[in-house]
Amino acid sequence: MTIPAFLEVVEAKTKLASILPCLIGLGFSLAYFHQLNGLNSLLFFVALLCIDMATTAINNLMDYQHAVSDDYREHTNVLGRRQVAPKTVLNLIVTLLFAALVIGLVLVWRTQWVLFFIGGFCVLIGIFYTSGPLPLNRLPLGEVFSGVTMGFGIPFLMVFVNVLPQSFVAVTWQWPNLFVSGSWVALVTLILVCVMPMGTIANVMLANNLCDLKEDEANHRTTLPMYLTHGQAMWLYASLAYGGFVAILIAVALGLLHWPALLVFVALPLVWRNTQQFLALQDKAKTFKTALLSLLAENIALILALLIDWGLSR
Repeated sequence: MTIPAFLEVVEAKTKLASILPCLIGLGFSLAYFHQLNGLNSLLFFVALLCIDMATTAINNLMDYQHAVSDDYREHTNVLGRRQVAPKTVLNLIVTLLFAALVIGLVLVWRTQWVLFFIGGFCVLIGIFYTSGPLPLNRLPLGEVFSGVTMGFGIPFLMVFVNVLPQSFVAVTWQWPNLFVSGSWVALVTLILVCVMPMGTIANVMLANNLCDLKEDEANHRTTLPMYLTHGQAMWLYASLAYGGFVAILIAVALGLLHWPALLVFVALPLVWRNTQQFLALQDKAKTFKTALLSLLAENIALILALLIDWGLSR
């Protein structure tokens, strides 16, 4: 497999959807806890990219094998367009997942044993998102699973591997008892922070499904927009676009975050313009990019706000 084909099979250009939540978790660790473990962060980042690339490759492989239209299989799907053998993609997937497993076990050894189950659960969601007898992305659940798993799961795990257990979440097992301790305030604060990445990631999938509605119907892919009226889909899209700003405002008003968190609102005018453009027209070539631009604007603003908060409080 050539490098250009590899980059297209794993859709390298879409990895920002994983990298940005990862940086949000890192920023939260610094701003809220003032803690950082450089090696754990690096290991988690590499494992995350391996899992993300493997999941994307699985998705492209499943789309190729289950495509109803020969034209879609040979000209639209990356395997057919790049003439990549399915066996080659399968070998790539196994390699990426094995690398992620090894790195994950090292992280478990360096942190807490419960990371094996938390991380493993997130990986299983990623795998069954695109494969299995009933893939999650062929159900009207894709936005929920992608938004929550990537928008909250990734920042949570990044904080988990950076912060001392007693500061955030600690799990101990003394047979037959299981003890969970930590800070509920920190967890609630992280949830409010993660509303922004959850909403924007879910919105990218929603925008994609809205633009591909006819193609998905032809290929028997059941997505959320098929169960919503046009008005309901537009309301949901707008709510996901603006929900993160509301959550940050609530967190600051409750004293859970410091005032620098309000700097995320510098992104609001751009997000407003992008959202209005997509609400007016749902077209893959013309307006789908507005969802990606909003994702970048909101999450980069949030990362910078957290880093500024950390810098001012040092």
